[in-house]
Amino acid sequence: MQPYGIQSMLKEGHKHLSGLDEAVVKNIDACKQLSTITRTSLGPNGMNKMVINHLDKLFVTNDAATIVNELEVQHPAAKLLVLAGRAQQEEVGDGANLTISFAGELLQNAEELIRMGLHPSEIISGYNKAITKTIEILDELVEEGSEKMDVRNKEEVVSRMKAAVASKQFGQEDILSSLVADACIQVCPKNPANFNVDNVRVAKIVGGGLHNCTVVRGMVLKTDAVGSIKRMGRPSGVDTSATETKGTVLIHSADQLENYAKTEEAKVEELIKAVADSGAKVIVSGAAVERWHYIFYDSILDDLERAVDDGVNTYKAMCKDSRIVPGAAATEIELARRLKEFSFKETGLDQYAIAKFAESFEMVPKTLAENAGRNAMEIISSLYAEHASGNTKVGIDLEDGVCRDVSALNVWDLHITKFFALKYAADAACTVLRVDQIIMAKPAGGPSKRDQPAGMDED
Repeated sequence: MQPYGIQSMLKEGHKHLSGLDEAVVKNIDACKQLSTITRTSLGPNGMNKMVINHLDKLFVTNDAATIVNELEVQHPAAKLLVLAGRAQQEEVGDGANLTISFAGELLQNAEELIRMGLHPSEIISGYNKAITKTIEILDELVEEGSEKMDVRNKEEVVSRMKAAVASKQFGQEDILSSLVADACIQVCPKNPANFNVDNVRVAKIVGGGLHNCTVVRGMVLKTDAVGSIKRMGRPSGVDTSATETKGTVLIHSADQLENYAKTEEAKVEELIKAVADSGAKVIVSGAAVERWHYIFYDSILDDLERAVDDGVNTYKAMCKDSRIVPGAAATEIELARRLKEFSFKETGLDQYAIAKFAESFEMVPKTLAENAGRNAMEIISSLYAEHASGNTKVGIDLEDGVCRDVSALNVWDLHITKFFALKYAADAACTVLRVDQIIMAKPAGGPSKRDQPAGMDED
């Protein structure tokens, strides 16, 4: 039987999915699965994920950017959420989890609307109106006077940085934020907008504890010095280099071996003498002087480094825009409340999509409460009651499981982080909803990426 329609147009072995059930709902389901993975890692009490990538490297972390990058997501729709998280990470350096989790929540609520009979186009229209209104409300929630900030004032820097660091290392945020703030302030240029995150590096050394961490203005070499001298003022460094030509030495007797060894020792002695005669006191060699030391990278150190990276990226973000909004889910509940009121003023079918967009914000307090082992429904009800009374800065105190004013808790989020996270999440959700067909050509032959030898590039 001769193929017809799209079957006759594409090569044998292709896949074609269309319609609400085959394309739209399946796309939404894939995105929901991804957001479920990242969602439980949201907030200070977020759970860790144990990820083993295709090179058998183990990652134990609650950092969403690391998790989704190492998962090698294959589904095309879920990849859109990964790209949104990556865009957030590149733009701000923090908030990738919020981007992916919120996008997944928007799509889950969109699925409910589709099953109620709304067309994806109507949902997209409502979501676009909702994100525009959200950005307006977000600007109104900015703490008064926070737009003016001295980026060299440690106290102000720490207050803005603490929430980002706490999401990775809860309980250690005071120590880490202080260290990161000191490091960032030391390397901050005259024009803070030109701050370069690469000027703050992390040297991970096994042994000791977090209280042993210190900020060093200069270069740190993680290996110990060879010899008894451990301290030297104003050291200068040299690098070793190998010759371009290689040769083979054939040795036929023990005498020849002994003479060859003596010649090698004489050459090394000559080299060292030349260095000593030059007046150099310290040698920093790019190559190993002797195989005497091994460095082991621990997953705990890696996670601490990610927390520091988030702090440094937050500093860079506040150099661009220092405005802050209430943290601890206070901003999300206020956005949900006011957006829901806005939906009542709409007369078309858009109002249902706007209402669902508002409902999606409840994901943040719900997840924070659940991850801390608290009763989510009680906390959300209390938050709504407080905000309805005009207490717009009331958020969740996760330690005591009650609602408190975040200005007393000193928990703030950067406006720029929330702005881009919500914007990228809404854009990703709308992009997924716009897809009504999935057409996949037959995969080319040859080894897959997973079959490539270790160290090979994708290209």
